[in-house]
Amino acid sequence: MNVLLVGSGGREHALAIKLSQSPLLEKLYIAPGNPGTEKLGINLSIKTNDDIVNFCISDKIDLVVVGPEVPLVEGIADKLRAHNIPVFGPNADAAMIEGDKSFSKWLMEKYNIPTAGYKAFSKDEYDSSINYLKTHSYPVVIKASGLAAGKGVSICNTFEEAKHIIEDNFNNLIFGHASEKVVVEEFMNGEEASVFAITDGENFVCLPAAQDHKRIGDNDTGKNTGGMGAYAPAPIVTDSLLKKVEYKIIKPTLKGLASEGKKFVGCLYCGLMIENGEPKVVEFNCRFGDPETQVVLPLLEGDFLKLLYSAANGNLDRDAVKFINGSSVCVVAASKGYPDKFEKGFEITGLNNFDNDSEIIIYHSGTKSDGNKILSNGGRVLGVTSVIKENNLKLCKQKAYEAINNIFFENIYYRRDIADKGIK
Repeated sequence: MNVLLVGSGGREHALAIKLSQSPLLEKLYIAPGNPGTEKLGINLSIKTNDDIVNFCISDKIDLVVVGPEVPLVEGIADKLRAHNIPVFGPNADAAMIEGDKSFSKWLMEKYNIPTAGYKAFSKDEYDSSINYLKTHSYPVVIKASGLAAGKGVSICNTFEEAKHIIEDNFNNLIFGHASEKVVVEEFMNGEEASVFAITDGENFVCLPAAQDHKRIGDNDTGKNTGGMGAYAPAPIVTDSLLKKVEYKIIKPTLKGLASEGKKFVGCLYCGLMIENGEPKVVEFNCRFGDPETQVVLPLLEGDFLKLLYSAANGNLDRDAVKFINGSSVCVVAASKGYPDKFEKGFEITGLNNFDNDSEIIIYHSGTKSDGNKILSNGGRVLGVTSVIKENNLKLCKQKAYEAINNIFFENIYYRRDIADKGIK
């Protein structure tokens, strides 16, 4: 089977590793890929949706796996399916569940899916949004409705903070077009977790639950980022709680999307808030999460390619993979200054220390090759990940930090408390 993987980050490196392990695989292409993926397949310097479609036709691609949300929201899956090319990823209409948070909230309200109360405002409703904030309790959550690379969420403790965020979105368009509409939500207490549901639009299978660390600083302080680390499995998601997630959230969401003419095929990412054993939806994403994918996939055994191919073709093979009893912790090595301004182009050393270490995976995220050197080339540079075959997050965290302490590039920055919530 010839497979094309779309994307260039740590998530795609993790997907490439898992796809490359399938006995069904003949050739793996990654567009555009990164220095990590080039060891697993062939990196392609094609980026536009039209170029991808043309490549798939000319090179007889049997399956396309789309990593990032932007091409999905822009309709890459629609174009591929129009040419009868199987694709793991939702059409643009279904991808609205991430691409338009106001639609996502409307869907949850209509189909009685548990989530925070909300109200949506467009740019021309500035006065109404401010009046609404004057009557709201605090803290309050304000989200840019469109795609903002995981950074469009603000928790505001006072009216003044909330007003400033509204003005930043509507007047300054701090997240571009994503800021032209905002969602104002009730603040939810509890602990967050992420669950991936692999679905053919009707049937689904859940992968091990994970927990992401969004804030830049230890103890969840500072600005939101694309994710500073993750661990799996998340102990807070017990078997009984997962059944509630499946029954109260995933099933009605897939049924609701189908009823609205937006059948969802791909990975439905359920970002959850859990309080007193009850789950509510914080957000949905239309693809695998980053960096959660980096800790979830190493805990699977079986044929991951077979799972995705069966979903893409409308006949999900629920038995293609299963969860092994293990633990995984990913610590993101970022560039100091991220998620704001940062410098890049620094040589990374120490990567070869783990070539023969079966318990350490170094995922490339924001890197580039320069001859025989690997340079930093983004805000999130590496995902230093430990994987052990026992349920022991404490030991797993220890191994991850031992590894990251042996990697260096100028201005390296990382959190020191990844997985502490799960350990407690």
